Amino acid sequence: MSPILAQGAEALIIQKGSQVLKRRVKKSYRLPILDEKIRKLRTRTEAKLLEKSLKLIPTPKILRVSEKDKEIDLEFIKGKKLSNSLDKLKNKLQIAKKIGENIAKLHDNNIIHGDLTTSNMIYVNNNTKDKKIINNKKNSTNNYNKYTSDNKLDIKFQVYFIDFGLSFTSVRAEDKAVDLHLIKQALEARHFKFHSELFNSILQGYKSSKNSKEVLNRLKKVELRGRYKQQY
Repeated sequence: MSPILAQGAEALIIQKGSQVLKRRVKKSYRLPILDEKIRKLRTRTEAKLLEKSLKLIPTPKILRVSEKDKEIDLEFIKGKKLSNSLDKLKNKLQIAKKIGENIAKLHDNNIIHGDLTTSNMIYVNNNTKDKKIINNKKNSTNNYNKYTSDNKLDIKFQVYFIDFGLSFTSVRAEDKAVDLHLIKQALEARHFKFHSELFNSILQGYKSSKNSKEVLNRLKKVELRGRYKQQY
Protein backbone atom coordinates (compact mmCIF):
# COMPACT_ATOMS: atom_id res chain seq x y z
CA MET A 1 0.00 0.00 0.00
CA SER A 2 1.37 3.41 -0.99
CA PRO A 3 2.12 5.68 1.99
CA ILE A 4 -0.10 8.71 2.57
CA LEU A 5 2.11 11.80 2.87
CA ALA A 6 -0.65 14.18 3.85
CA GLN A 7 -4.41 14.46 4.06
CA GLY A 8 -5.85 17.94 3.94
CA ALA A 9 -9.31 19.40 3.61
CA GLU A 10 -9.09 19.42 -0.17
CA ALA A 11 -6.92 16.49 -1.18
CA LEU A 12 -5.11 13.29 -0.34
CA ILE A 13 -1.36 13.17 -1.06
CA ILE A 14 0.04 9.70 -1.76
CA GLN A 15 3.61 8.67 -2.58
CA LYS A 16 4.02 6.20 -5.42
CA GLY A 17 7.73 5.45 -5.73
CA SER A 18 9.36 8.46 -7.37
CA GLN A 19 5.98 10.12 -7.89
CA VAL A 20 3.40 11.87 -5.76
CA LEU A 21 -0.32 11.54 -6.45
CA LYS A 22 -2.61 14.38 -5.44
CA ARG A 23 -6.25 13.30 -5.43
CA ARG A 24 -9.04 15.74 -4.69
CA VAL A 25 -11.56 14.09 -2.40
CA LYS A 26 -15.33 14.25 -2.69
CA LYS A 27 -17.25 16.53 -0.35
CA SER A 28 -20.46 14.92 0.88
CA TYR A 29 -21.89 18.25 2.04
CA ARG A 30 -21.94 19.58 -1.53
CA LEU A 31 -24.42 18.65 -4.22
CA PRO A 32 -22.75 15.92 -6.32
CA ILE A 33 -22.99 17.89 -9.57
CA LEU A 34 -21.53 20.99 -7.89
CA ASP A 35 -18.80 18.98 -6.15
CA GLU A 36 -17.82 17.41 -9.47
CA LYS A 37 -17.59 20.82 -11.13
CA ILE A 38 -15.57 22.43 -8.31
CA ARG A 39 -13.03 19.59 -8.02
CA LYS A 40 -12.57 19.45 -11.79
CA LEU A 41 -12.04 23.22 -12.05
CA ARG A 42 -9.59 23.32 -9.14
CA THR A 43 -7.60 20.43 -10.58
CA ARG A 44 -7.37 22.20 -13.93
CA THR A 45 -6.42 25.55 -12.35
CA GLU A 46 -3.77 24.05 -10.10
CA ALA A 47 -2.16 22.13 -12.96
CA LYS A 48 -2.14 25.22 -15.17
CA LEU A 49 -0.55 27.48 -12.57
CA LEU A 50 1.90 24.83 -11.43
CA GLU A 51 3.05 24.39 -15.03
CA LYS A 52 3.50 28.14 -15.36
CA SER A 53 5.33 28.37 -12.02
CA LEU A 54 7.75 25.61 -13.04
CA LYS A 55 9.21 28.02 -15.60
CA LEU A 56 9.90 30.55 -12.85
CA ILE A 57 10.91 28.78 -9.64
CA PRO A 58 11.64 25.24 -8.42
CA THR A 59 8.38 23.28 -8.24
CA PRO A 60 7.57 19.60 -8.78
CA LYS A 61 7.22 18.61 -12.41
CA ILE A 62 3.74 17.54 -13.53
CA LEU A 63 3.72 14.00 -14.89
CA ARG A 64 0.00 13.47 -15.45
CA VAL A 65 -3.26 15.35 -15.05
CA SER A 66 -6.68 13.70 -14.98
CA GLU A 67 -9.61 16.07 -14.65
CA LYS A 68 -11.91 13.03 -14.81
CA ASP A 69 -10.31 11.45 -11.71
CA LYS A 70 -9.45 14.85 -10.16
CA GLU A 71 -5.81 13.75 -9.89
CA ILE A 72 -2.37 15.20 -10.55
CA ASP A 73 0.77 13.04 -10.64
CA LEU A 74 3.87 14.97 -9.63
CA GLU A 75 7.59 14.45 -9.38
CA PHE A 76 8.64 13.47 -5.85
CA ILE A 77 11.13 15.99 -4.45
CA LYS A 78 13.63 14.36 -2.12
CA GLY A 79 14.38 16.95 0.52
CA LYS A 80 13.34 18.34 3.88
CA LYS A 81 9.99 19.93 4.61
CA LEU A 82 10.92 23.41 5.82
CA SER A 83 8.30 23.45 8.55
CA ASN A 84 10.23 20.67 10.31
CA SER A 85 13.79 21.73 9.59
CA LEU A 86 14.12 25.50 9.06
CA ASP A 87 14.89 26.37 12.68
CA LYS A 88 17.74 23.86 12.77
CA LEU A 89 19.45 24.98 9.57
CA LYS A 90 22.47 27.27 9.89
CA ASN A 91 21.67 29.03 6.62
CA LYS A 92 18.06 29.76 7.60
CA LEU A 93 18.32 33.46 6.73
CA GLN A 94 19.71 32.70 3.25
CA ILE A 95 16.87 30.24 2.77
CA ALA A 96 14.36 32.89 3.83
CA LYS A 97 15.82 35.34 1.33
CA LYS A 98 15.47 32.73 -1.40
CA ILE A 99 11.83 32.23 -0.39
CA GLY A 100 11.30 35.96 -0.86
CA GLU A 101 12.93 35.84 -4.29
CA ASN A 102 10.71 32.93 -5.30
CA ILE A 103 7.58 34.76 -4.16
CA ALA A 104 8.71 37.84 -6.10
CA LYS A 105 9.04 35.81 -9.31
CA LEU A 106 5.56 34.38 -8.89
CA HIS A 107 4.05 37.78 -8.14
CA ASP A 108 5.80 39.45 -11.06
CA ASN A 109 3.92 36.94 -13.21
CA ASN A 110 0.68 37.58 -11.30
CA ILE A 111 0.61 34.16 -9.65
CA ILE A 112 -0.74 34.14 -6.09
CA HIS A 113 0.18 30.96 -4.24
CA GLY A 114 -2.62 31.34 -1.71
CA ASP A 115 -1.16 29.06 0.96
CA LEU A 116 2.36 30.25 1.68
CA THR A 117 3.61 28.30 4.68
CA THR A 118 6.86 26.45 5.31
CA SER A 119 4.79 23.24 5.23
CA ASN A 120 4.41 23.89 1.51
CA MET A 121 8.13 24.32 0.88
CA ILE A 122 10.84 21.70 0.49
CA TYR A 123 14.52 22.39 1.08
CA VAL A 124 17.00 20.54 -1.13
CA ASN A 125 20.66 20.74 -0.17
CA ASN A 126 22.89 20.38 -3.23
CA ASN A 127 26.10 20.40 -1.18
CA THR A 128 26.42 16.65 -1.32
CA LYS A 129 29.17 14.24 -2.28
CA ASP A 130 26.58 12.21 -4.15
CA LYS A 131 26.68 13.88 -7.57
CA LYS A 132 23.87 11.60 -8.75
CA ILE A 133 21.40 13.67 -6.72
CA ILE A 134 22.48 16.86 -8.47
CA ASN A 135 22.43 15.21 -11.88
CA ASN A 136 18.96 13.84 -11.22
CA LYS A 137 17.78 17.33 -10.33
CA LYS A 138 19.23 18.61 -13.58
CA ASN A 139 17.45 15.94 -15.59
CA SER A 140 14.14 16.29 -13.74
CA THR A 141 13.26 19.55 -15.49
CA ASN A 142 14.47 21.53 -18.48
CA ASN A 143 14.29 24.63 -16.30
CA TYR A 144 16.91 23.49 -13.80
CA ASN A 145 19.57 25.93 -15.00
CA LYS A 146 17.21 28.84 -14.42
CA TYR A 147 17.56 28.22 -10.68
CA THR A 148 21.36 28.02 -10.62
CA SER A 149 23.88 30.82 -10.41
CA ASP A 150 25.47 31.50 -13.81
CA ASN A 151 23.94 28.24 -15.07
CA LYS A 152 26.40 26.19 -13.05
CA LEU A 153 25.69 23.13 -10.92
CA ASP A 154 27.26 24.76 -7.91
CA ILE A 155 24.10 26.14 -6.35
CA LYS A 156 24.13 25.36 -2.64
CA PHE A 157 20.41 24.80 -2.16
CA GLN A 158 16.97 25.16 -3.66
CA VAL A 159 13.59 25.87 -2.12
CA TYR A 160 10.75 24.08 -3.89
CA PHE A 161 7.22 25.46 -3.58
CA ILE A 162 4.51 22.80 -3.49
CA ASP A 163 0.71 22.60 -3.16
CA PHE A 164 -0.76 25.18 -5.52
CA GLY A 165 -4.28 24.01 -4.65
CA LEU A 166 -5.39 27.49 -3.57
CA SER A 167 -3.41 29.41 -6.19
CA PHE A 168 -4.94 31.91 -8.59
CA THR A 169 -3.91 34.76 -10.86
CA SER A 170 -4.23 38.42 -9.91
CA VAL A 171 -2.62 41.74 -10.74
CA ARG A 172 -3.82 43.32 -7.48
CA ALA A 173 -1.23 44.48 -4.97
CA GLU A 174 -3.74 43.57 -2.27
CA ASP A 175 -3.67 39.86 -3.17
CA LYS A 176 0.12 39.85 -3.32
CA ALA A 177 0.32 41.57 0.05
CA VAL A 178 -2.01 39.00 1.58
CA ASP A 179 0.26 36.26 0.20
CA LEU A 180 3.17 37.84 2.10
CA HIS A 181 1.03 38.26 5.19
CA LEU A 182 0.28 34.53 5.12
CA ILE A 183 3.95 33.56 5.22
CA LYS A 184 4.53 36.07 8.02
CA GLN A 185 1.75 34.50 10.08
CA ALA A 186 3.12 31.03 9.32
CA LEU A 187 6.56 32.05 10.58
CA GLU A 188 5.12 33.51 13.76
CA ALA A 189 3.18 30.31 14.44
CA ARG A 190 5.77 27.69 13.51
CA HIS A 191 9.14 29.45 13.83
CA PHE A 192 8.43 31.97 16.60
CA LYS A 193 12.02 32.06 17.89
CA PHE A 194 13.33 33.40 14.59
CA HIS A 195 10.20 34.75 12.90
CA SER A 196 11.30 38.40 12.85
CA GLU A 197 14.73 37.73 11.31
CA LEU A 198 13.27 35.22 8.87
CA PHE A 199 10.55 37.55 7.63
CA ASN A 200 13.00 40.44 7.25
CA SER A 201 15.13 38.17 5.05
CA ILE A 202 12.05 37.21 3.02
CA LEU A 203 11.31 40.89 2.46
CA GLN A 204 14.92 41.46 1.43
CA GLY A 205 14.53 38.79 -1.23
CA TYR A 206 11.10 40.05 -2.24
CA LYS A 207 12.52 43.47 -3.08
CA SER A 208 13.79 41.89 -6.30
CA SER A 209 10.19 42.21 -7.52
CA LYS A 210 9.56 45.06 -9.91
CA ASN A 211 6.43 45.97 -7.92
CA SER A 212 7.84 45.38 -4.45
CA LYS A 213 7.38 48.96 -3.24
CA GLU A 214 3.66 49.00 -4.03
CA VAL A 215 3.08 45.54 -2.55
CA LEU A 216 5.04 46.24 0.64
CA ASN A 217 3.13 49.47 1.17
CA ARG A 218 -0.09 47.51 0.79
CA LEU A 219 1.23 44.90 3.23
CA LYS A 220 1.40 47.57 5.95
CA LYS A 221 -2.30 48.29 5.43
CA VAL A 222 -3.16 44.58 5.52
CA GLU A 223 -1.32 44.20 8.81
CA LEU A 224 -3.06 47.26 10.27
CA ARG A 225 -6.44 45.73 9.45
CA GLY A 226 -5.36 42.54 11.19
CA ARG A 227 -4.35 44.40 14.34
CA TYR A 228 -7.64 46.32 14.32
CA LYS A 229 -9.68 43.10 14.14
CA GLN A 230 -7.73 41.59 17.04
CA GLN A 231 -8.85 44.45 19.28
CA TYR A 232 -12.54 43.57 18.85
